[in-house]
Amino acid sequence: MFSLIFIPWVLNIPKFSSNFITTNISECYYIKREYFHHEGDVVIGAFFPIHTYYTKMKVPHSFLPYYYLDNYVQYNFKNYQYILSLVFAIEEINKNLNLLPNISLGFDFYNVRFTEKNILMNTCIWLTAHGQEYIIPNYNCEKKHFTAALTGTSWATSAQIGMLLQLFKFPQLSFGPYDPLLSDRSQYSSLYQMAPKDTSLTLGIVSLIVHFRWSWVGLILPDDHKGNKILSDFRDETERKRVCIAFVKMIPVIWTSHFNKFWENMDDTNVTIIYGDIDSLEGLMRNIAQRLLTWKVWVMNVEPHVTDYSDYFLLDSFHGSLIFSHYHRESFEFTSFIQTVNPYKYPEDIYLPKMWHLFFKCSFSDIDCHLLYNCQANASLDLLPRHIFDMAISEESNIIYKAIYAVAHSLHEISLQQVQKQAYKNGERITFFPWQLNRFLKDTEVRDNMSLYRRQKLNEEYDILNIWNLPKGLGLKVKIGSFSSNAPRSQQLSLSEQMVQWPEGFSEIPQSVCSVSCRPGFRKVPLEGKAVCCYNCTPCSDNEISNDTDMDQCVKCPETHYANTDKNHCFPKTVSFLDYEDPLGMALTSIALCLSALTAFVIGVFVKHRNTPIVKANNRTLSYILLVTLTFCFLCSLNFIGQPNTATCVLQQTTFGIAFTIALATVLAKAITVITAFKATFPGRMIRWLMISRAPNYIIPICTLIQIALCGIWMATSPPFIDQDAHTEHGHIIIFCNKGSAFAFHCVLGSLCVLALGSYAMAFLSRNLPNAFNESKFLSFSMLVFFCVWVTFLPVYHSTKGKIMVAMEAFSILASSAALLGFIFATKCYIILLRPEKNSSNYIRDKTHYRRNKSDKI
Repeated sequence: MFSLIFIPWVLNIPKFSSNFITTNISECYYIKREYFHHEGDVVIGAFFPIHTYYTKMKVPHSFLPYYYLDNYVQYNFKNYQYILSLVFAIEEINKNLNLLPNISLGFDFYNVRFTEKNILMNTCIWLTAHGQEYIIPNYNCEKKHFTAALTGTSWATSAQIGMLLQLFKFPQLSFGPYDPLLSDRSQYSSLYQMAPKDTSLTLGIVSLIVHFRWSWVGLILPDDHKGNKILSDFRDETERKRVCIAFVKMIPVIWTSHFNKFWENMDDTNVTIIYGDIDSLEGLMRNIAQRLLTWKVWVMNVEPHVTDYSDYFLLDSFHGSLIFSHYHRESFEFTSFIQTVNPYKYPEDIYLPKMWHLFFKCSFSDIDCHLLYNCQANASLDLLPRHIFDMAISEESNIIYKAIYAVAHSLHEISLQQVQKQAYKNGERITFFPWQLNRFLKDTEVRDNMSLYRRQKLNEEYDILNIWNLPKGLGLKVKIGSFSSNAPRSQQLSLSEQMVQWPEGFSEIPQSVCSVSCRPGFRKVPLEGKAVCCYNCTPCSDNEISNDTDMDQCVKCPETHYANTDKNHCFPKTVSFLDYEDPLGMALTSIALCLSALTAFVIGVFVKHRNTPIVKANNRTLSYILLVTLTFCFLCSLNFIGQPNTATCVLQQTTFGIAFTIALATVLAKAITVITAFKATFPGRMIRWLMISRAPNYIIPICTLIQIALCGIWMATSPPFIDQDAHTEHGHIIIFCNKGSAFAFHCVLGSLCVLALGSYAMAFLSRNLPNAFNESKFLSFSMLVFFCVWVTFLPVYHSTKGKIMVAMEAFSILASSAALLGFIFATKCYIILLRPEKNSSNYIRDKTHYRRNKSDKI
């Protein structure tokens, strides 16, 4: 269906073009009158830009004084809809007998040429009269009833005409974009702007930019006071929404060759905002179309009014553009009216014959340039391509329609006042002066509740239109969304992205950024001297994440969570401790139980062979105490394995400290006992008294009480407690027992080291005793190993964290305890179990006697 309807019209564009540029076009096409008249009792002056020309030649003609021949004439038939809206409103009012009975509205149309001289000249001609030799402002020889002037489409046109009309307080209605400058009542006391204010347009455009994640956009504005004001608004809004303006281009009033620099840096962005009125943007739009810039998204506040009939390209520079237009209802009556318009219905119209000649192959009469009846059958404006003439009512046409009704309502109020003063005869016209309308125009309200003078914040809703003009000639304006500043902030912008057609070269939403977005796990690093939208990306630090694109700062995970390897999510940490099921914990538990069982076995061996010489010679009581204590030493290492609690944290250090104190004190007592036993053979010595009084046995309770006192002070002042380590192992929270007071812990270790050094010194002093008393050698070697274990423990302990630190302490307990067990009792168990012949008094006596004789001979 699409192909059947639109493709034939696209293929006809070259045919239209050939009709336009051929040298055989009738001379009547080039006859350019600046005005025409639509009959009525009361006349409205309409000043619209419909056609322009650049060079002119004055050529005589047989039935006209002269006409202008211009091979570069440019008709903007999109603007012709303004005239049709004017005619439609006037005919509708004239048919309404309740509004202006016995009065008909008419209009005088004047084409606006973009020079101040011609604009003011046309205004003076209208105020004077047609055909008058000299222009005398405010002198009307034809006695027309003027009402008001309708001006547009730019503020410049309205301002220039307004400067003249305000001298006579002549009412003027402007349908161009709202301009605060024209609201200055001291300069334009009789000028009324019909267009609503664009107070939220910048907010709407920037909201659209933010929605599509465009952070690097260009901005093109007219080089005038309004452009400067909107530039300030855009800068404020973009800074607030973190959008950067890549470049700002100010549109020159006159396009000349040296303005080629205007297009420099235009390729820096894929999205460019264009703001202005139709007149100020005409040159820019024409340049964009001629350059065929088809790879850009243009975001505009007005529809491009560009028609180039000599363009054979099927591509259009504005295809995919987005337009913000004030919301207005579609008028089906207006569309039906347009379908009935033809040059024979309105013979005074100077543009309809040219359109019929250009598009429907009608010819002109050679005598009077009237259009002949040889046109294409069923010719109608709705057959024209949409990019040339759009049937849908435009925002400007809608405002013109309301402006005409504003004038009609004002005339109605004047007529009611005159009727109240005196009765008029049937058919008698009302008499008034144009300045009398000012009071009514200030107070009256146009349809849709739009106030003229005391304008409230109405019509703050915008339609967002998408131009579909591919292939060129399709010319559709499709509503893809809306923006309403009165809605809640989260609901102001409404879009249907699936309906958007983007310019050629973009298969999806275009990207327009200065720097590639930082993906989750990275953060932005600003570049010095550049806009905030230009940055580098750097990974987040340890245990920090960024879970969105373009994050300014990474977020640190809570202590109970850890960052994944991609650094875009925080996951809960696993609680960890030296568990029995852990391989390390399982190994330590097995070693502790095996050594405990081995110690119990040694105790059994010593108990069973308690009456043998070797057991007696090694002090059975101290050996029993040492073996039982070593059993507790092995078992106390189990306090370090498993989930910590308050009880185990206290027992870890107290049982360790007390058990090892008893063990070391026992070794010290054994060493002193060996020395005193040998020294007691010499009479007169104090050692003999020590041996008889068993004084070495008091070393054990004394040292134990001292250690218990230290542990008691420790537990009372700063006891161990349950602590957490969330940093040592990635993704784990290690639960362990904090020592509480490091000083107290090292005091306990220091006391053990002092006992170990004392035991080693006593054993070392007995190194020269006879070999039969070799207990001292094993005691000294076991103390040396014990001391080495705990001296090595300190630096290793302080250099590890978490489970390893706990395992290191448990391993040191097992290693030092195993050293005592092995070096003191291994040889004795070997003799008792495997060499029982050596475990006798005779063997020991003979061996001792033999060694003494050998020593004497030497």
